[in-house]
Amino acid sequence: MSTNIRLMRLGKKKAPYYRVVVAHSRNARDGAYIESLGTYRPVESSDQILINVARFDEWIKMGAIPSQTVKQLVSKARVAV
Repeated sequence: MSTNIRLMRLGKKKAPYYRVVVAHSRNARDGAYIESLGTYRPVESSDQILINVARFDEWIKMGAIPSQTVKQLVSKARVAV
């Protein structure tokens, strides 16, 4: 079972809101997911990034593959803490 850590888009048109999720690689972008790790709101005055870094690290140890965008967001979240 190949799992990915990626963004799931929510919100309305021109006001995106993303959820960082662990999902099976074959599921659709906004389809079913295994676990939600946090949120990302790019439209806020300052990019609001809330990610459970401990759970992210556990999923990486189990073999989940993060997307490039999620890698960047997690690095920003680590610096902010």
